[in-house]
Amino acid sequence: MSNPKILVVDDEPQIRRVMRTTLIGRGYIVSDAKSGEEALEKLRDEKPDLILLDMNMPGMGGLAACRTIRGALDVPIIILSVRSAEKDKVEALDAGADDYVTKPFSTPELLARIRASLRRTAPADASQQSLTLEDVTIDLAARVVRRGDKSTRLTPKEFDLLQYFISNPNEAIPHGRLLQAVWGPDYGDEVEYLRVFVNQLRKKIEPEPSNPRYITTEPWVGYRFRTP
Repeated sequence: MSNPKILVVDDEPQIRRVMRTTLIGRGYIVSDAKSGEEALEKLRDEKPDLILLDMNMPGMGGLAACRTIRGALDVPIIILSVRSAEKDKVEALDAGADDYVTKPFSTPELLARIRASLRRTAPADASQQSLTLEDVTIDLAARVVRRGDKSTRLTPKEFDLLQYFISNPNEAIPHGRLLQAVWGPDYGDEVEYLRVFVNQLRKKIEPEPSNPRYITTEPWVGYRFRTP
């Protein structure tokens, strides 16, 4: 991807200036917004490739903005927050974020997270364009799950994770390998990410999400995608 466009959403002018300078210096095209409301207005005309979204803003907070954006766009969203508790990360991921970076952060860390969110796993080959699990059809080309007449769109990271599962069927895949394959080589300890995204995928493809048949947990190891 050449010259990706990034939208920076933060209510602090100094942070927006620093991030704009840093990102432009790395070849990114940057626009910014000081609130969730302004970000939504900009999204009507702009189509960013990634959004950096502050969690703690006045007015429409970062979580509400994230849910609204995610309901309309598949663009990767990285939440920025001074909160470091696991429950805050899980709440952000549940709202539709792809990643979570705690302030203060180093420039190399943020740039690595941006690169990881912009990357995509390799496209599925022709034999993997769709998969049927009883009454559920997974259309990898369209990034959609269909159950009967109803369809559900996958978020970018849900799609990447499901595609990796499908490419490695019936294999116990460790947490670290999943994180590095889907999020990037700088990841490995963010097991809460997997819990949230696996839970979301189960809701979309499992007949009984609380009693999964396809995406099963391998205790102390990771997960396994069981094909029929």
